[in-house]
Amino acid sequence: MTLTTDFGTADSYVAEMKAVILSLCPEAVLVDITHEVERFNIRMGAYLLARSAWLFPRGTVHLAVVDPGVGGGRKPLILETPSAFFVGPDNGLLTAAAKRQGISHAYQIRKEYCWPSKVSETFHGRDLFAPAAGHLAAGKPPSSLGVEVSTYVESAFPSPKISGRIVEGEVIHVDRFGNLVTNIDRKLPETRGLRFGSAIRIQAGKIQHPRKVRFAETYSQAARGELLLTVGSGGFLEVSVNQGDASKRLGLKAGGKIKLLLPASGGRKLEPIRSS
Repeated sequence: MTLTTDFGTADSYVAEMKAVILSLCPEAVLVDITHEVERFNIRMGAYLLARSAWLFPRGTVHLAVVDPGVGGGRKPLILETPSAFFVGPDNGLLTAAAKRQGISHAYQIRKEYCWPSKVSETFHGRDLFAPAAGHLAAGKPPSSLGVEVSTYVESAFPSPKISGRIVEGEVIHVDRFGNLVTNIDRKLPETRGLRFGSAIRIQAGKIQHPRKVRFAETYSQAARGELLLTVGSGGFLEVSVNQGDASKRLGLKAGGKIKLLLPASGGRKLEPIRSS
């Protein structure tokens, strides 16, 4: 089982969730994806869950809680795929990861099925989601924990807008290296026949007018301190600075807008980087 939250580790919240899970399924193996999601940042949690969940073994239960609407009208949700279960609030946090595997069923968790005492309306992570995840890990079918529903909130981050050679996207995550992860899928350059080493015009943050940057396969294909565009390991295009911080360079954070002007016919290659 994996856990992804914005709870941090200074308080006992994560430990309390794990205690509930282990009381229901003592043999559960618990893996922390992260508890350092920025507070209330559903988009960041969705990205980190989506980029890692597919790597886990078949049958894994993924428990994710970034829940600014706790106690409100959003549904407590289980998404079932052929490979895994995703448990958490119905606010877009789970959808991108689950859709990557193919959603087969969705269930609204029934409170009485998961916890025998009164549920705290401020801590569904412990009193509702953790019990559901523990029961799933112990082998209970999701249909015994809730009622099937046909609708759920779509992905927390929107699709880019594409019009001809203009692509308008946005930053969905900034990693600790300052790389700007966009919502532009890696398939875009493949479908447009873009070659590594070619130049792509970018407009974002402090770059007020379109400027050529290198579309690189690796950071080492750019000079130290050079701004570049690459395909990140999470499967999205990223704006980076080789051995630098693109977020600081461009003055962009999550939610910032990125505009790309794609070259025609694969684009002209920039001069290669020469080693000294």
